[in-house]
Amino acid sequence: MTVQNETSTAAHGVILTDAAAAKAKSLLDQEGRDDLALRIAVQPGGCSGLRYNLFFDDRSLDGDATAEFAGVKLTVDRMSLPYLDGASIDFVDSIEKQGFTIENPNAGGSCSCGDSFN
Repeated sequence: MTVQNETSTAAHGVILTDAAAAKAKSLLDQEGRDDLALRIAVQPGGCSGLRYNLFFDDRSLDGDATAEFAGVKLTVDRMSLPYLDGASIDFVDSIEKQGFTIENPNAGGSCSCGDSFN
């Protein structure tokens, strides 16, 4: 996947595409919140061993790395950083699929649901 029109280069190595940033900003605006960051984390679980966790968070944890993309803060915790370096988060809205997608060059394999990797 080629990422075009990136708004920023993340210090933590994770990219949020313009489409993903726009969707996240829209969701935050709907809730009237500007104090939340979009957090991506890797946790044990899923059918392949590790799973992505993508959510809005108002916490700041020790060792967090944060970069801003089109007004949206993207945060990665220090334990997840090695698994996500070079990853790209996009938002897809098509007839077949709608939602955030993660393209991760560090994943050795993934399951068919696309929610977990190894």
